[in-house]
Amino acid sequence: MKSSWIGAVCLALAASLWGGTYVVSKAVMEWVDPSALIWLRYAVGVIALAAVGVWRGVNWRMAPRDFALVAAVGVVGYAVSIWAQFVGTHESTAEMGAVITSGTPAFMVIFARLLLKEAITWRRAASVILATLGVFVMIGVGRPDHARALWGGLVLLVAAITWGLQSVLVKRVPPHHSSLVITAYAMLVALVVMTPVSFAHMPSLHVILRHTWVWAGVLYLGVFSTAGAFLLWNEGLRRMPAGSGGVYFFLQPLVGTALGWWVLGETVTASFWLGALLILGGVALVIREPGEGAEAPMRVLRAPKNGSQDS
Repeated sequence: MKSSWIGAVCLALAASLWGGTYVVSKAVMEWVDPSALIWLRYAVGVIALAAVGVWRGVNWRMAPRDFALVAAVGVVGYAVSIWAQFVGTHESTAEMGAVITSGTPAFMVIFARLLLKEAITWRRAASVILATLGVFVMIGVGRPDHARALWGGLVLLVAAITWGLQSVLVKRVPPHHSSLVITAYAMLVALVVMTPVSFAHMPSLHVILRHTWVWAGVLYLGVFSTAGAFLLWNEGLRRMPAGSGGVYFFLQPLVGTALGWWVLGETVTASFWLGALLILGGVALVIREPGEGAEAPMRVLRAPKNGSQDS
């Protein structure tokens, strides 16, 4: 019980930090290209995690098979997903980015079924449908005057899907590896993968030398929303079931929307709220799935021969 409580706190803090990420990244990307900003974010994050790891004296050794799984987390989640998140936010709005990617728990249901052998209940299936419908309502499909927002929304959808995949992959890493080591290695892999993409945009970074607040934004993204939030998220997932972690994404769109309106002055439209309602409704279906009673056995693909359920 204590472990679950700690996991809940970790996931809530991570989601709250990510809610602020959309606003900070939106402001910083006025001066720094998204690809270059991701590279800077990971460079700062790797340095921060390495420093903490050395201070704590963690064991950095990892078997090749385990490292391959961690590398997949780095490529799928930290490289592809975060790149899509930054580009999608740049092409749309901070609150749209926060809410569309909050549909991640619905996609986690699918990947948990495929990779962790968790059954899909009617609630989980309905949540995916609602979340997907909410995405298309929010980004305004069929409105040619919003072509840029449409593109940004679709890229954000990719971010949500790939983050859902990496959130399930990280649970397959053997538990004897610390969350700090897993996060640091995955981030280092993402840094290497992003280097060829980001290199062409690096010459423009001389601009940030004239703006202290841009450096402050990069440090926030690297230390808090990358090193800190990724570490908290991985630790929280390792302490709680994959499906239960989705509830804490509610804090992400709430923080992102509030800060987008307050700091950036972004307008919240009726279609945004309708799409947000559908997405959050889809996530709520998964969260409200009963743990006991008639539907409870459906959540486990199969029970062991002694009659007890898998955890």
